[in-house]
Amino acid sequence: MAKEQANWHMKSKLLKYEEDITPYQESGNEAEFHNLYTPYEVIEQEHNCLLNTGIDRIWDLVAGDSAAHFDNSNATIGVGNSDTAAQATDTDLIGASKTYKAMEATYPTSTTQKITFKSSFGSGDANYDWEEWVVKCSVCLNRKVESLGSKTTGTWTLEVDITLS
Repeated sequence: MAKEQANWHMKSKLLKYEEDITPYQESGNEAEFHNLYTPYEVIEQEHNCLLNTGIDRIWDLVAGDSAAHFDNSNATIGVGNSDTAAQATDTDLIGASKTYKAMEATYPTSTTQKITFKSSFGSGDANYDWEEWVVKCSVCLNRKVESLGSKTTGTWTLEVDITLS
């Protein structure tokens, strides 16, 4: 007897730069920033918590019951400073400090069975301990708790790949 099974696989990559991306964001040319500068640190992680709110949004989108798509004009990545373990019942970031940033100009992208979200936080954004993050479009799709360091300046870019199979 065949058994149904779906796999949700998440990979994230945090790129830390000394330079400020803000002028490139203002012109919608973040790709040029990433071509010009090299990160001083890259952190790659796997696995996260798919949230009940995210599951419900996915089904609403499949059924045509939601106009709030995870597209360039609606999706954000948020970071916060709570190290409270992620649970499926979470609905957002938990930390007292939290910052949401829009997608970079050409994101999210979708390829075979995978979507990639990418947001950059410039020198004036989210300068505190990064302990948690989410992908959000009015509701949060997922939440990851991991200590990524303490941002004080420069640009930190978070890229999130989600694959369904």
